[in-house]
Amino acid sequence: MTVADSQGEEVGRVTVVQMPDTDVRPEVAAGVAERLMATGYLRIDGTGFLSNDVYASGDQIAGSVAGAPATVTLNVPRSELFRPGS
Repeated sequence: MTVADSQGEEVGRVTVVQMPDTDVRPEVAAGVAERLMATGYLRIDGTGFLSNDVYASGDQIAGSVAGAPATVTLNVPRSELFRPGS
């Protein structure tokens, strides 16, 4: 699935979906990891120049649209997503 931020810009493609209250710890700093684990999260393979993977928490997801390709829409800009090590 493709992911678009709140400004309509493509962030990347979903590579992992974790439901809320997961025991699977994402590769982010303590505190952030616990928030992501509690709310559920998407790991997104980033697009664009010098792109990296990012994580979107469950509360940053605005919704999804069925279709080809399916798109997940976020309620925050790309800059507010969590990066590994952050």
